[in-house]
Amino acid sequence: MVVPAMDEDPGLAVPADVLAVDPERMRALGYAMVDRTIAHLSGIESLPAIREADASDLRLALDGPVPLQPHDLAADLATLADTALAYQQHGDHPRYFARVPGPSSFPGILADWLGTGLQSVASSWGGGSGPTTVELVALAWMRDALGLAPDCEGILLSGGSMANINALVAARHLHGDGVVYLSDQAHASIARGLRAMGTPAESIRMVATDAHLRLDPDEVRRAVAADRASGRRPAVVVATAGTTNTGAVDDLPALSAICRAEGLWLHVDGAYGGAAALSPRGRAAMPGLDLADSFVTDPHKWLFQPYDIACLFVRGEGSLERTFAMHPEYLADLHGAEVDLHNRSMELTRRSRALKLWLTFRAYGLPTLQRAIDRGIALAEYAERVIRAHPRLEVVTPAQLGIITFAGVGNSDDDHRTAIAQLNAEGFAAASSTVLRGRTVLRLCIINPRTTTDDLEQTIERLAGFLPRA
Repeated sequence: MVVPAMDEDPGLAVPADVLAVDPERMRALGYAMVDRTIAHLSGIESLPAIREADASDLRLALDGPVPLQPHDLAADLATLADTALAYQQHGDHPRYFARVPGPSSFPGILADWLGTGLQSVASSWGGGSGPTTVELVALAWMRDALGLAPDCEGILLSGGSMANINALVAARHLHGDGVVYLSDQAHASIARGLRAMGTPAESIRMVATDAHLRLDPDEVRRAVAADRASGRRPAVVVATAGTTNTGAVDDLPALSAICRAEGLWLHVDGAYGGAAALSPRGRAAMPGLDLADSFVTDPHKWLFQPYDIACLFVRGEGSLERTFAMHPEYLADLHGAEVDLHNRSMELTRRSRALKLWLTFRAYGLPTLQRAIDRGIALAEYAERVIRAHPRLEVVTPAQLGIITFAGVGNSDDDHRTAIAQLNAEGFAAASSTVLRGRTVLRLCIINPRTTTDDLEQTIERLAGFLPRA
């Protein structure tokens, strides 16, 4: 064989270490990033809970022509930390109560660093038997701690949106196509996912909620009967264990009874509230999780994980593989007798999200995690008592799984939206509004165990102060 000379291909003249960084330089930069992270975690109470910058200012600091020359890594890391990452919501802040906070634990951060640094992949057994085993173990711990059916198999995905759409794809494949029933309090991403799956509008049935904003079983029965009478095939009921708006939990036993009687699939979206079932106090608020045919929960919401990680569980051994498995020729040498996780969802390329969940369980133990969850539930109930005692505020929905909604007595929708905007601009705390039965109300989501009762009292008083006297 004749090997061409080196100078015949300029690419071969490029040194093998073209992207290398000196080990001592790597170590120094890595230590600096560790120091920044620890400073952030240990002093976060003194930072704004949320910051937003002018778009032109951010572009000025971060944009420019495509770089043609190497820049100083330390300086650019500082730019990312001080500019890009400073202007965002800080879900790990003890006074961040907007939408759904994401307070992450340090063991979770460490495991995420390790997985990134070692280029961890959890797609096939042949390509990642270690990370695959970690994921299967962590999923089994979650399944058992949540009290799900023992024949559930699982997969980790990016978040509730992706987990729910994969669950509904599995339901359609395993159970058949037809009408999907969900409440007017179901997460908006579910209807979007159904549309993306090609589900026609007439097969996405929004069902009314009861006085407590829970999916009404009687309304489900009536909708199913009406669809059967019109020649449609009822297929799936989507229940929620902890709605994003109010933390409400649908009546899972009653909905399961309907599904069994009518031959429907019961999917439970616990993306927000489901992880609370790890605690006996939270489990008591959502009986019937073991009745679900599929279930979703996001550990990056209420199990103290860095973004991103969601758990999808589907009943029946091999159910996910029967839905998603593929065997292309270019993966032929990666198939083994064990689990290929790329055959359990739409994801083929999969980083190992399980490392942080596994290490969090190991670092704290389940009882400690249960206490942290219980604290969030108790803090929201404390906030409810503070609001009820305030002469200018009224509770709209009581504390449920860490969420409380309330309003100013006699205040308008615009008053509430303005108060939220002023609170967030001030930076001391962050909260959000939502709309319930056509009324804009104030909402706090309180799941960070570092939050104090004083944090809550001051935030509530500030919101009240931003509301004009009626």
